[in-house]
Amino acid sequence: MNIKDKVKDIYNAIDEKLGINITIIDISGISVIADYMIIAGGNNKSQVQAIADNITEKLVKESIHPGHVEGYSQAGWILMDYNDIIVNIFNQEDRLFYDLERLWKDGKVIEEIDNL
Repeated sequence: MNIKDKVKDIYNAIDEKLGINITIIDISGISVIADYMIIAGGNNKSQVQAIADNITEKLVKESIHPGHVEGYSQAGWILMDYNDIIVNIFNQEDRLFYDLERLWKDGKVIEEIDNL
C-alpha cells in the first residue's frame, strides 16, 4: 500500500466515526519525522478512542501497525505513529490548547482528500 492510500484509509476511518475537522498536512518538505500529519477531533473520550480503534482496525487488515501509540487511556490526545504518517486525535479542548495546525503552518494543508 502506498502512502497516499494509507492517508486515505486513515481519513476514511476517522470520518466513519464522525471525527471532527479532519486536517491533513503534507509536512514532507519541512520535516524528517514524517510525510503527513493528520489531525482530528472527537467530542468525548469514547469517540476519541473509537476513532483510534477504527484506524487500527482498518490498517491491521492491511498488515500495517503503528510504531507507537500514546495517550489512549486518557484520550485527551491520542498520538499514533505510522512512521511516514503521524495521526493526532484530540478532544476539542486539548485540540484548541495544542493548536497543532498553527505549529505545522508551514506544511501544505490538503484541502480535498481526492487531491492527495
